[in-house]
Amino acid sequence: MNWGHKLTIVIAVFVAWMGYMLYRCITTDFQLVEKDYYKNELRYQEVIDAKARTSELGDLAIISRQEDKIVVQFPGEMKDQEIKGSLWFYCAYDAGLDKKMPLQTNNDGMQVLDVAELKPGRYTVKIEWTCNDLSYFKEEQLTL
Repeated sequence: MNWGHKLTIVIAVFVAWMGYMLYRCITTDFQLVEKDYYKNELRYQEVIDAKARTSELGDLAIISRQEDKIVVQFPGEMKDQEIKGSLWFYCAYDAGLDKKMPLQTNNDGMQVLDVAELKPGRYTVKIEWTCNDLSYFKEEQLTL
């Protein structure tokens, strides 16, 4: 085999490798954290302020798993108050597992969710709520 054949084989292997890499790049699924991340990044100072306000509370919001239920308990000072906001179960490795739902607390400042509503995985639970016209924010890890 002379050098011309060797050069042709090297070029053919290189072209095949580049074709394979192009195929892999096209078929790879890239998921962003949020579709409108730029808009949310601009309002991140509000999240920082809400986190600071949350840390100043006497009690903290507690997210716990009790058998087949997920319990979100808001601070005692918010008992019998109107709490509005949302819960976001964010799964970093699969956007299909994400679930966002509105807060629906009882008079004790507690919300109970059925574990069956979520698929097993590791979630970052982001709670964003307002009470008495003040905003609060907390995030916590939860594994189901």
